[in-house]
Amino acid sequence: MAERTDSGVSTKAKAVGVSWWAWERPGCWARGRVIAGFAVLTALLIAFPRVLPNRPGHLGSLLEAFLPWLGLAAVPLLALALLRRSATALLSLLLPVAAWAYAFGGLFLAAPEPGERDLVVVQHNVSDVNTDPAGTARTLAEAGPDLIALEELVPAALPAYEKALAPDFPFHEVRGTVGIWSKHPLSGTRVVDIKPKEITEGWSRCLRTVLHTPYGEVAAYVAHLPSIRVGASGFASSWRDESAHLLGRAVAAETVAKVIVLGDLNGTVDDRGLSPLTSQLNASERGFALSFPASFPLARIDQVLARSATVGRMRTLPATGSDHLPVTARVTLS
Repeated sequence: MAERTDSGVSTKAKAVGVSWWAWERPGCWARGRVIAGFAVLTALLIAFPRVLPNRPGHLGSLLEAFLPWLGLAAVPLLALALLRRSATALLSLLLPVAAWAYAFGGLFLAAPEPGERDLVVVQHNVSDVNTDPAGTARTLAEAGPDLIALEELVPAALPAYEKALAPDFPFHEVRGTVGIWSKHPLSGTRVVDIKPKEITEGWSRCLRTVLHTPYGEVAAYVAHLPSIRVGASGFASSWRDESAHLLGRAVAAETVAKVIVLGDLNGTVDDRGLSPLTSQLNASERGFALSFPASFPLARIDQVLARSATVGRMRTLPATGSDHLPVTARVTLS
C-alpha cells in the first residue's frame, strides 16, 4: 500500500505530482539550452554539410561520407533532454529530424515503374582476393542486367569471369583492372587516364566504351578511384579527389550525349571531393544501397551515375566473395 501523509495524499501520488510539476514549471524552458544547441548544430550539418570546412584533414568529406548516420545523434540528445526535463531541448530535436527527412526521406519512396527505354546495370568491386569469381559472376548475372561493370579484376580470376558471363553477355572489354560485360555491342573502347601524379608504377583503372543499344549510343565509363584512409591526420582523400577531377574532365569532354558512369568511386554522392564528377551527372534519388563494407555496410561508395538519363532505385544484391556488395539500378535513357 502507498504510504499516506497527514493530508491524506500518498507519497507516490506526490512523487507523480512533482514529476509533472517539473515539466510545468517555467524552468523546463530554461534548462537544456546546451542540448538544444547541439540539436540545432546537428540539423545545420545535415542540411548544409558544406558549412564544415574541408581543411584541415578533409573533415568535410569525412562528414559527407557518413552523412545519413548523423541523424542518430538525435537519440542520445533525446535521452539527455528527457533526463534534464527540458522542453526547449525536446522542441529543438524536431530540427534534426526534419532536416534528415528532407535530405534522405525521398530515398524511401517507391521507384518509378520500369520503362521501355531502361537499361538494367550492375556495378561491383569484386575484390582482388575473391576466392569464388565464378560464383560471384553467377550472382551478378542472376540479377538480369544488360550491363555489368567490374573492378579489381586480376589476371588469375579473369578467365573465370569470362567463362561464367559469356553465355549471357557476348560483348566484353577489359582494360587493366576494370572491365565491362554487355548484352549490346561495344566499340571505341579505350583507357582513360585517371592516375594521380604521385603514382609512378603501372596503373590502369578506368575505361570508356560506347554501348550500342536499341535506344541509341551510350558512352559507358567504368572507374575505380583510389582508396581513402582515415587516420590521425584526418581523411586522406587527395589521390581520390585528383582522380575524380580527371574523370570529371573526361566526362565533360565526352561527345556522346548519353553517358553512364559505373564504378567504385570510394566516396558517396554527397562527398564534395567527387563534385568535379558528380556535379555533371544524375544520381539515384531512391534507395540507400549501402555497399561497403559488405559485413556491415555503412556507405554507398559503389555508384551508378548518368548524363541525359535517369538512374532509378539503387539496391544491393546478395553478398559475394568481395568486401563490397554489388549494386544494381535501372537507367532510363531520355
